[in-house]
Amino acid sequence: MTTDVAVIGAGPTGLALACELVRHGVRCVVIDENAAITPFSKALAVQARTLEIYEQLGIGRDAIERGAVARKARMLVGGRIRVELPLADVGQGESPYPFVLMLAQSENEELLYAYLQRNGHDVQWGTKLTALAQDASGVTATVTSATGEPSTIRAAYLVGCDGAKSVVRHALGLSFEGSTFGRLYYVADARVDWELPHDALHLFLAPDVFTAFFPMRGEHRYRLVGTFPDDATYEEGAVPYDVIAQQVEREAQMPLRISDVQWFSTYKVYARRVDRFAKGRCFVAGDAAHIHSPAGGQGMNTGIQDAYNLAWKLAWVLDGFADPRLLATYDEERLPNAARLLKTTDRIFALGAGSHWLLSRLRTTVLPEVAGALLRLARVRTAVFRLISQTGITYRRSSLSDHGADATFRVKAGDRMPYVVVDGRSLYDALGEPRFHLVTFTDERDGATAGDVEGELARQLDRAVVPLVPAVREAFGASTVFSVLLRPDNHLASIWSGPSSAPARRYLEALAGRAKETS
Repeated sequence: MTTDVAVIGAGPTGLALACELVRHGVRCVVIDENAAITPFSKALAVQARTLEIYEQLGIGRDAIERGAVARKARMLVGGRIRVELPLADVGQGESPYPFVLMLAQSENEELLYAYLQRNGHDVQWGTKLTALAQDASGVTATVTSATGEPSTIRAAYLVGCDGAKSVVRHALGLSFEGSTFGRLYYVADARVDWELPHDALHLFLAPDVFTAFFPMRGEHRYRLVGTFPDDATYEEGAVPYDVIAQQVEREAQMPLRISDVQWFSTYKVYARRVDRFAKGRCFVAGDAAHIHSPAGGQGMNTGIQDAYNLAWKLAWVLDGFADPRLLATYDEERLPNAARLLKTTDRIFALGAGSHWLLSRLRTTVLPEVAGALLRLARVRTAVFRLISQTGITYRRSSLSDHGADATFRVKAGDRMPYVVVDGRSLYDALGEPRFHLVTFTDERDGATAGDVEGELARQLDRAVVPLVPAVREAFGASTVFSVLLRPDNHLASIWSGPSSAPARRYLEALAGRAKETS
């Protein structure tokens, strides 16, 4: 079997990558050793940046209808509410989706898999990668079906999206260094009957443990996440549920009843990442590249972001629009993000679950009051939302970011395109095509024209002209006509004053020119 890209693993990352490749018109083969998508809820939080990606696939609204928006967060100590934090619109003005959506991993996979099938593709379930070899022209993957029958897949490129125990990562010899938190954690999906309303994330804080209840779709349905005390002697994966239930009921310090448990697990938390995201024609993404604490609900979303970053680059190289050296920017951009993510989630997790006496004291006395005060400040809300939602990820230091003319702008090359509403519509509504976008913001009184892009570039580039309304001026820090070149993942490649399309032409010709030079 021959294809452009072989995707190993059909979890959220692998399915998202396959969907993006299909959207870009790239041939791909997807295999997974499991029999079907996961039946378990697993990851739960869907962040705003992921919903923006889903919107381009046409599944954003379906995700929201299936999920539950966490509208509030309540912190409780000793069974009493200490503070209530509004979350429903914490990111207002930052994204079309200013909230965190609670939607089980299984349902995310269903949505992505359905998109794949609607577009004439499927997953080879029950198929395991047993070996891979690469040469100057491609990768050969040896796979075994559920019946034990071996076969080979020949691809130009291969991406390992096969989880924390990644066969691809091991085959490539990539390191996976990091640390392990000593405490044991549990997770369960169950019905909870109590006096608290089903409209909020409830976080119970105690000196030795913490317990969180995340609202899920369905009456009284919650995801329970918590820690065992330091002196607990349980082994990972060997704790009966009644032990978990007893601890939850004890630590909540309020009347409640847990029933109808649909899934539960115990685990230890690891914080590890690869030393690089690529080797030759092979790449790793998602849990195969980085694993970390569940703090902030970042895991599944980060894997989908990996896929979103890599897919358009593979498409452009395979189409001949860019030199293969473009693929080196996947590691260049996503490896620093993974490093920052591990540090951030470790710090958040230490505050929420650390057993040091000072952290315990801060968690139960200071944290509720400080969190309430800080989130009343607009600047703090914006900073927190950008961090958690992943809308604040920037590639300013990337070699793909042209800073030649962005000094006077508030938004720089490498940043995500700001969310701005013009004439009642989001700018994102016009940026759905999987191409580069040249957008000129102009006041008609300037008499400015957008200029034309002709020939082969017209096939690679989408053009738009947008009024220079006050919201645009504020978001970009610009007062006169200007233009931006957006990458297919809606991060700015370049920004400059004036309506000229010449900077965009030079940028794209540089990518295409390098491709022609090596052909």
